Amino acid sequence: MTLSELKKQLSLLDALTFELPNGKIVPPHFHITELGLNEKSFIDCGGTIRKQRTARLQLWSSIDYDHRLKADKMLKIISQLEQTIGIDDLKVEVEYQGQNTLEIYGIGLKENKFLLEKKYTDCLAKDNCGMTPVKQKLKLSELTSSCCQGNAC
Repeated sequence: MTLSELKKQLSLLDALTFELPNGKIVPPHFHITELGLNEKSFIDCGGTIRKQRTARLQLWSSIDYDHRLKADKMLKIISQLEQTIGIDDLKVEVEYQGQNTLEIYGIGLKENKFLLEKKYTDCLAKDNCGMTPVKQKLKLSELTSSCCQGNAC
């Protein structure tokens, strides 16, 4: 989800609900402790220099059980970010405290809930770093066409 898509969804909502990949809901008294521009410059395993920019949103739950952030307040926070930093329409990532460490998620939407989506690592230079591509394994029983065309082969 991009920042403009997030803003559009926020304009349609009143209450904010964030759901973790395991189906648990982020407690409704969460705070947004940060919203910012996250820039990463790096070199991949194939030697290509890359840059990545995302809008990073950090959710934090504490003992302030009376706190309830509304969608309009979140829109104001995003507006402040756009005015002060001049952020582009970037993909949004969400940081949230996991059981043992800070976790980073993508974000989607389902039935008026923001879904925190798992992110995975991947090789960015498979064709250039000497890795042998992993062949996809298929089960013969799952193939839809048959060369036998009904014959017992």
